[in-house]
Amino acid sequence: MDVKNKLSRRQFIKTSSACFVGAIVLPSFVGLKKRVRFGWVTDIHFAEAEVKWGRYFSESKVKLAEAVDLFNEQGVDFVIETGDFKDQTSPPVEENTLKYLEQIEDVLRQFRGPVYHVLGNHDMDSLSKPQFLNGIENTGIPKDKSYYYFDRGGMRFVVLDACYTKKGEDYDHHNYHWTDANIPEEQLIWLRKVLALSQGPVFMFIHQLLDGRGDLYVNNARKVRKVIEESGKVQAVFQGHKHEGGCNVINDVLYFTLKAMVEGSGEINNSYSIVTVESNGEIKIEGYRKADDYEYAKSRTVHS
Repeated sequence: MDVKNKLSRRQFIKTSSACFVGAIVLPSFVGLKKRVRFGWVTDIHFAEAEVKWGRYFSESKVKLAEAVDLFNEQGVDFVIETGDFKDQTSPPVEENTLKYLEQIEDVLRQFRGPVYHVLGNHDMDSLSKPQFLNGIENTGIPKDKSYYYFDRGGMRFVVLDACYTKKGEDYDHHNYHWTDANIPEEQLIWLRKVLALSQGPVFMFIHQLLDGRGDLYVNNARKVRKVIEESGKVQAVFQGHKHEGGCNVINDVLYFTLKAMVEGSGEINNSYSIVTVESNGEIKIEGYRKADDYEYAKSRTVHS
């Protein structure tokens, strides 16, 4: 794929913004010699379903294929999707939903490298978590793990699962309301340990949002942020769920939400990104099609 011609910035990048730009080296990045680059997609919602709310479910397979082609061409280190990977018909048919999951996973698996998934609320709309997890592959991660971490280039990448009801029950065949998203205490205990044991900077992925309050946000988001901030290691949280996207910085942690892939018809309405974490701590998000560009670095100065 010719990025300059087929995926030109003029055609695909809507805006170029910065939460904060700086040339600083953060303490947790000292000693790192190479950058990490990854491809990122979210809210694909693939299904052979009628258009609804501006969501063109059946077009997501072609949109994802375009993104994967670019990720392969650019040689990114890994690819991650942050939830709502598939959708369903109305009324839902479990057999069909499993077929949609298989089809869209086949597209993502065309990436020639590690691939990871984050659970979104629509991933369990007519399936159980075990059914969904059995239908996908997270490279090097056991099939039964819905939250996990992996290390790359001296950095730690942590995937959270907020698809639990306030009672701590797993989402299962739509036994939940989409606004009831929670991180159970057991997962928070696990997160504290994972952060404490990390020898380098940490980046996190989640579907539902952590940087506010309301229907789109994890109900105990403030408690999760407290764990994040107390660690002093988390640089950024990458989110989905909010289809229009967004950016926020809370206590020196970037919260970036990528625009949904499913919204709108045609290739011009696609959305995906390549994220680069430089060895000095700068984060560069290069958006394609509707997705935005961002550059970010922590605002505090490092003293020797």
